[in-house]
Amino acid sequence: QVQLVESGGGSVQAGGSLNLSCVASGYSYETYCMAWFRQGPGEEREGVALIYTGNGRTRYADSVKGRFTISQDNAKNMLYLQMNTLKPEDTAMYYCAADLMGGSWYSPTIRSADFGYWGQGTQVTVSS
Repeated sequence: QVQLVESGGGSVQAGGSLNLSCVASGYSYETYCMAWFRQGPGEEREGVALIYTGNGRTRYADSVKGRFTISQDNAKNMLYLQMNTLKPEDTAMYYCAADLMGGSWYSPTIRSADFGYWGQGTQVTVSS
């Protein structure tokens, strides 16, 4: 059974930083890519950042470019999201997700439908 577990969320003032982590287990082959999503109260889930497992190339939502950095440690099956210069609008539940089938290759955006495995989420709250 594939499992993804996030950690590192918390409360921070605007302008502060947080580093989220996700540990993956339960599959024998590497993922095609992994990504971070977020969902605020009453909002749809938004793709934040994506990283291709094989080459390490990344994609970001426009709203976080220059502030967030996605990274991975494949030997440890770990995924990270370094979040700097946090804003109140970044407040959301953040989810780690894995694409094992390569569907993301065909998508110009980071789409929830391309990711078959999800963590339980970790809450990030940014106050003014």
